[in-house]
Amino acid sequence: MQRILEAELYNYDKVFYYFHERKYYIMAKTIITAALTGAITPHGYDVPETPEEIAKTAYECWKAGAAIVHLHMRDDNGAGVMDPVKFYETIKLIRKNYPDCDVIINCTSSGDNRVSDDSPYGNAVRMLHHANVPGIEMGTFDAGTFNWGIPGGIFSNSPTFLTTLGNLYQERNIKPEFEVFDMGMIRAVGVYWKKGIVKAPLHFQLCLGVVGGLAATPADVQDMLAYIQRLQAEGNLPKEVTVSGFGIGKGHLPVMFSALANGCHVRVGMEDNVVYGYDKEGKKILANNLMLVERAARAVEAYGNEVATSAEAREMLGLAPLDHEAVVKALDALTIEDLEKAKAECGKEDVVLVFGSLSYLGEVIRLERETNVFERKKEERTLW
Repeated sequence: MQRILEAELYNYDKVFYYFHERKYYIMAKTIITAALTGAITPHGYDVPETPEEIAKTAYECWKAGAAIVHLHMRDDNGAGVMDPVKFYETIKLIRKNYPDCDVIINCTSSGDNRVSDDSPYGNAVRMLHHANVPGIEMGTFDAGTFNWGIPGGIFSNSPTFLTTLGNLYQERNIKPEFEVFDMGMIRAVGVYWKKGIVKAPLHFQLCLGVVGGLAATPADVQDMLAYIQRLQAEGNLPKEVTVSGFGIGKGHLPVMFSALANGCHVRVGMEDNVVYGYDKEGKKILANNLMLVERAARAVEAYGNEVATSAEAREMLGLAPLDHEAVVKALDALTIEDLEKAKAECGKEDVVLVFGSLSYLGEVIRLERETNVFERKKEERTLW
């Protein structure tokens, strides 16, 4: 437990408190996110790839303490793919095969380098599942473009794409998870917020360890948190902010412990790290998702916090309670044929969106087709 001042009670991360002897106390709740698959974790590791494997792993991790599962899909060859059918099948399996499971479903907006080129077609494909598949409660919003590594490709997230994505999330009532890899992305989120493209409360995910971003160290965690607080003080970010963090590879433990020490939430999973540790002989102990979630839960409790349930996490993040019956009904109403039609039409001027008459994707495609490179760059500059 932690004693706090009465003025400090308004804290989105720590909402459970009680009154005792005229002093306020709180029991901090920590949200664990499990990133199960990723787009590039290779074969040979214990990574779920099929919808059945991903759904089963999601359920196991939820039982071990993960309030959120972050989902990527793989194609039949094991490569990352932005296929709305795969997302649909996975979410349907989670909700129908495991009816007691109320885990929050967070789906990526990136996960296939074949469509991450900022083309009209690629940008539309990256949003098809969010636009069409029911039951997605959160979605990633990678707040800028950067280099993955040396060597490595470019991770493209243009203002045109992000504006379209933010508007779509608002239309579909999907909460953005702002994945930030450096300080500039944190500032960019504030710009999108002030322009009304995204709304508070905001949830940041500090993504550390990529060569093109900040390192996975406690110092970098603290620097990013200090910058968030500075932008809040300046009025360039809202007060209603929650923060989670993860480090890739060997940085996963330093970032997890630093996040806990700084009052943040944590993310673990095979997307980010495949090595659990080393035995006494110095040999690697390979991880799986359940091992990583169980260790995170023990770390949360050892620190003196409690592992947040999915219901508590929804309250902390400003999400609506799960209406399991309504979600299952909506999933049953959708067909694979509907989604295949949306995929086939993707990239045409009139993009097929099964639910509603959303026009955002069609608008961005027409914009990119009808404007030349100079005008497009000019438009992107005006966003800032």
